[in-house]
Amino acid sequence: MSTTMPPQAEAVVDLDAYRQNLAALAACAPGAQLMAVVKADGYGHGMLEVGRAAREAGATWLGVATPEEALALRSGGDTGDVLCWLSTPRRDWAPLVRAGVEVTASSVEQLEEIVASAPTRPRVQLKVDTGLSRNGAFGSQWDALVTAAALGQASGRLEVTGVWSHFACADEPDHPANDAQETAFRAALDDVLAAGLEPGLRHMANSAAVLTRPSAHLDLVRAGIASYGLAPNPQLQHDVPLRPVLTLRARLAAVKRVPAGTSVSYGHTWTTDRETTLGLVPLGYGDGVLRAASGGAQAAARGSRVPVVGRICMDQLVVDLGDAPADRGGVVTLFGPGDDGEPTADDWASAAGTIGYEVVTRLGGRIQRSHRGA
Repeated sequence: MSTTMPPQAEAVVDLDAYRQNLAALAACAPGAQLMAVVKADGYGHGMLEVGRAAREAGATWLGVATPEEALALRSGGDTGDVLCWLSTPRRDWAPLVRAGVEVTASSVEQLEEIVASAPTRPRVQLKVDTGLSRNGAFGSQWDALVTAAALGQASGRLEVTGVWSHFACADEPDHPANDAQETAFRAALDDVLAAGLEPGLRHMANSAAVLTRPSAHLDLVRAGIASYGLAPNPQLQHDVPLRPVLTLRARLAAVKRVPAGTSVSYGHTWTTDRETTLGLVPLGYGDGVLRAASGGAQAAARGSRVPVVGRICMDQLVVDLGDAPADRGGVVTLFGPGDDGEPTADDWASAAGTIGYEVVTRLGGRIQRSHRGA
């Protein structure tokens, strides 16, 4: 007899849907290369697994935030182009350069650190701040970075392979910042050419810009949240067929019939107004389920939506199953693609007053992750 026990809570990742999403996004920008962004453990979907699926789907680049993520891709067997863009000072860049990872310089100081610790000539992309006011060089800092990069390339100490930036408001297509940032980026590219450098790959389009802003597609587009089938902004209008990739579900740990007037969970913020059946779901904020969704989120059981009632706890939450048949071990789906009427991650985001990005990237704890279509 098998001793394998079904998971108590699991996140099921549909890699076929992920590949189809990437193909649909690539079709939006037929003249550009495709970067699949797999930072934050593949937005909670499993970085190594979605990275492999992205390569199979034709992504020529993978994008990550931290050096540790880039090196994890290499340790996992990826040998293609990888760009890394976020690091604090005094980083040893040698392992990244040896691994063939392209790195980003956002200041003269960072460029000097990269060159000083690199065992061979590093491949570097320059990031310009065109209006997001996060990372990237701005104003006179940009001028200094371009000058330093030109001198470094002329002396054979580095190779500039790209110039890039990031939109602040691309999920609001009519926002005036979008045109302003594109104008600033093109001016920055002129600065690079004036310094005697070829800019290499030019890119600034994130998911929202891939979907709605062809003028920003340039040489490469970066597909992040949209590749996982979630909207950069639920109000963003587009006609690209995208399917949510991740389904979060669990088996009921307990089922009980209770009378009207029964209060539920910490603080007794919810009380039954009739006799009903309560189901205990072994998932909570210790697993990344948003406590802020308490009192507003729904789940699905036996093909119907059911409310999440009372406060979401560290390890568990309660759903009101009404009069439907229910047994311990029955499956409750918190969110998925919505095909069977279940809520989506964007529905949970709305209930918690946040964005779908946070819903999926927080997942962890005791959730077992599995992949379909590997």
